[in-house]
Amino acid sequence: MTQVQTDHPAGTLPGELMMWVLIISELLVFGAGLIAFMAVRLTDPAGFAEAQSHLNSTSAALNTGVLVTSGYLAARALPWRMDRQRARARIALVGAAALGVVFLIIKGAEYADKAADGIAWDTHPFFTFYYLLTGFHAAHVAAGVVLLLLVAWQDEPRNIEAGAQFWHMVDLVWVLLFPVIYLLG
Repeated sequence: MTQVQTDHPAGTLPGELMMWVLIISELLVFGAGLIAFMAVRLTDPAGFAEAQSHLNSTSAALNTGVLVTSGYLAARALPWRMDRQRARARIALVGAAALGVVFLIIKGAEYADKAADGIAWDTHPFFTFYYLLTGFHAAHVAAGVVLLLLVAWQDEPRNIEAGAQFWHMVDLVWVLLFPVIYLLG
């Protein structure tokens, strides 16, 4: 079994610099949204708590497991590719993308449930942030699914690393959104 070289010259970031620029900018946007959510929540804690009670934290927890598992598959793809297990790496990338689709299906069902209950983005400020933050995240999941499939097709190690970088940012954002939106009481 070939060892994957994970050492990078001192003072350099692993992966692609422009992907880091994208990731940092996206984290700043999501961070600003979460800070705004928390600030507005302070003005109406009871209203936010009541609105939050209409969310399905079980499906959100399931989605957390789906994305973390997907992130694991994306992370394994590069070592498998470097170990000359190209088919296994491609399957991992396609599997990560498929789990991204599962995430979107679960999120879509959650949105449909809210619509059936008459809950829209303008129902309460909580739902404005809910739809904005989770919808923007879902758009990133959709983009990540396409990216992972492209990387599975063009599976050079540097492509896999860049695709996994983006996908891990998508995971990280959800791991931050989930407790703040669904659990914080």
